[in-house]
Amino acid sequence: MLKNLKNSLNLSKVDKNSNEIEQLEDTNSRRSFFKKTGAVGAVAAASVIAPSAIKASAAGEGDPAIMHHPKWGQSWGDPVSKNVYGIPSKYEHNNVRRYTELLASGNERASIAVTPIHESEGIITPNGLFFSRCHGGTAHVDPNEFRLMINGLVNKPIVLTLDQLKRYPRVTRTHFIECPANGGQEWRRPQYNSLQFAKGFMSCAEWTGVYIKTILEDLGLKPEAKWMLAEGSDNSEMGRSLPIDKVLDDAMLVWGQNGEALRPEQGYPVRLLVPGWEGNLCVKWLKRLEFSDEPYYAKEETSKYTALKPTGKALQHFYANEVNSTVVSPSPEKPWRDLKEGDTVEIEGLAWSGMGTITKVDLSFDGGNNYVEANIKGLVLPKCWTRWSYMYKIPKGFKNKDGKQIILTSRAMDDAGFIQPTVDQEVFGGDVTKEYLEAALKDNSKIDKTKGMGVESVYHRNAVESWEVNEKGEVNHVQIRTV
Repeated sequence: MLKNLKNSLNLSKVDKNSNEIEQLEDTNSRRSFFKKTGAVGAVAAASVIAPSAIKASAAGEGDPAIMHHPKWGQSWGDPVSKNVYGIPSKYEHNNVRRYTELLASGNERASIAVTPIHESEGIITPNGLFFSRCHGGTAHVDPNEFRLMINGLVNKPIVLTLDQLKRYPRVTRTHFIECPANGGQEWRRPQYNSLQFAKGFMSCAEWTGVYIKTILEDLGLKPEAKWMLAEGSDNSEMGRSLPIDKVLDDAMLVWGQNGEALRPEQGYPVRLLVPGWEGNLCVKWLKRLEFSDEPYYAKEETSKYTALKPTGKALQHFYANEVNSTVVSPSPEKPWRDLKEGDTVEIEGLAWSGMGTITKVDLSFDGGNNYVEANIKGLVLPKCWTRWSYMYKIPKGFKNKDGKQIILTSRAMDDAGFIQPTVDQEVFGGDVTKEYLEAALKDNSKIDKTKGMGVESVYHRNAVESWEVNEKGEVNHVQIRTV
């Protein structure tokens, strides 16, 4: 059944030595070109991506966009002196970060603007689309007045200017940053029929800076130092404790993002980067690193960013973002309304893990009952976005062979041995059985509250996401869950 879908694809091929192709090469007239190749062009286009607009263009009849010289080619363009810092095309006006009052803590200064991951290309998020989370608004720091204090359990406490910090040996690494609440707004049931709001609390970038361990080699770390406090200079004075093992592993102080200086909303001029771990730890507008023998129990690691379990107790100091994935195309923002039975389309998605490197992604068309293996695309790096895809032939009415609508569900695995759980496994525990769920469905008192995460916390939710395609090709966010 679904496992054979990949092998059942029948992509039409065009013989480059055929008479039709030879005729194309001898044709000078645009109109004659499209008349003679309408059949060949339509088949070739439909075999790969099959949008109806492209097939109409291939026929070549009455399409002014190809039959006439475009207006932008008949006049001067802008001089190079315009927009000395480049900006996107005006036609990309919908490709923007978005926000909602429902995700704000009283106002838009303590809120989040999320990334349009359905529009993402490759694994790098442009700086202007990188998700932005603030607790007191975006600070605008004068780099000439920037100072970084490093104190506490170090042999040589120091205060560094920005220029002095940049004199340390620099490194460049590509990593994602993910808010631990990414996907958390779906913890009980889908609340936003939008991929951007469901999974856009993350982005991926190339970062340039210095490993903290490099600085500590110069300053000297006292043996009793077990924790580091990172403190920001914005009005919220964001503070987070970080265990020393992570500090000495791959934690960085970064000032560069995607080949340029950090943007103000990303912590200009310097922020902390903690690869793979929750984004709240990546303190922005950094002003101080203090080393201690115990955690600091700051506000953002006590009353916030802890996970309340069904027992009434809360998990604290759990940092790494678990293995995760999602379909990005199709999505509610990018439906399949222009496709019909027999068209072939590329399903695309993202996978990531704060535990290591993605090794495999599976894709289901029936909400997780059966899976096929997707194709990993491009670079595969640790603690970084990984792109995957699957070529798929559209069935009649967007339905599976059993007559039910397609429900797309992706499932990722990493080299640490972790695999994305189902919603039931996340809520009730990884060893949940069908019999257990059936009993819990009849009597909630039979639920073992010591297992699973329950439904009270919005943090670190990495269960599989599902997207139903209806008979019109529209995509809706659904949740596959027993209880």
